Amino acid sequence: QHIFSDFNEYKSFSSQALSKPLREAVDGYRRELRRLHPFEKVVADLTARSRQKKDGLTLTDVLDDIHESRKEILITGKDWVAKAKSAESARDAMQIMEEGEAALCETFSALAGDAVDGLLELQKSLRTTPAVRLDTPAVVLVGSPNVGKSSIVRTISSATPEVNNYPFTTRGMTLGHVEVFWKDEVGGVAEVNFDAENNSGRRSASASYAYSQLCQVMDSPGLLVRADNDRNEMEALTLAAMQHLPTAVMYVMDLSGLAGDACSSVEDQLQLRKEMRARFPRRPWIDVVSKCDLGIVDDAREKLIEILDGDDYIELSIHEGIGVEELRKKVVNMLAEVRIVLDAMASAN
Repeated sequence: QHIFSDFNEYKSFSSQALSKPLREAVDGYRRELRRLHPFEKVVADLTARSRQKKDGLTLTDVLDDIHESRKEILITGKDWVAKAKSAESARDAMQIMEEGEAALCETFSALAGDAVDGLLELQKSLRTTPAVRLDTPAVVLVGSPNVGKSSIVRTISSATPEVNNYPFTTRGMTLGHVEVFWKDEVGGVAEVNFDAENNSGRRSASASYAYSQLCQVMDSPGLLVRADNDRNEMEALTLAAMQHLPTAVMYVMDLSGLAGDACSSVEDQLQLRKEMRARFPRRPWIDVVSKCDLGIVDDAREKLIEILDGDDYIELSIHEGIGVEELRKKVVNMLAEVRIVLDAMASAN
């Protein structure tokens, strides 16, 4: 009876101490991935993709490996239990059980060790992922590399924006804030605080407002003119922000010919603008020609006007202060448009 009890304890060791945590890890990851907000899911996928470049394994591969390892550990445990039950004496049975415990640990290390280590590293990376407000009006700055997006964020939002660094890229996203005091009526703005960092918590001077909200202004990694399946993780992050977050779009161009990047030619920037606007036709949108103090190359303005087909654009020089106030007003208007959509969605739900 004592030996039989030890057999049960041994079987419990193999199935509970090793197999159950592995099953819970696999089930838990798959369950949480299904629950993620679409933007969070893209970030998780991109983080896993960067991990894949190191060892060639996708998150699905890692979870499958852990699941198969769990089954092998269960089989190994049952085999050793059978050996112990057929032992001639209690001493032999206990010796077999000790050998079985060592064998189980060896099996775990050989089959599941690397996969579990990879999962822990991925989890560590995901914990460092910046938190972006998923239900707050935002303006995302989009454009080719080196067109001045980060400088614009610093000029029209909080004095010291956050720089959100993601595990899959060395290029962070600059995230600034604008505090908007909303009126009771839908989309009504009582007042705006563009320096939310230095005046946080202050009350609006306006007679009345329903509540204030810290809205987001974020730049994004530069986009290139190419097919989606050729895009890198940084570009995928930009598209995910446009597609899944409650954002208006500020498309930024440097038409001076001095962007300093081979992929940021005037022709590429104008072509990218056409592609992005066609892809997101319903987003609140403003086109901005940055660094206008550096001049605009021949025919670029005419080509832009043709592409815009009557839509407004703002010529901006942060260095000389040209267009800054006009751009701030447009940003507030777009944030109000996004808020109206969010309020309508909340009412519908």
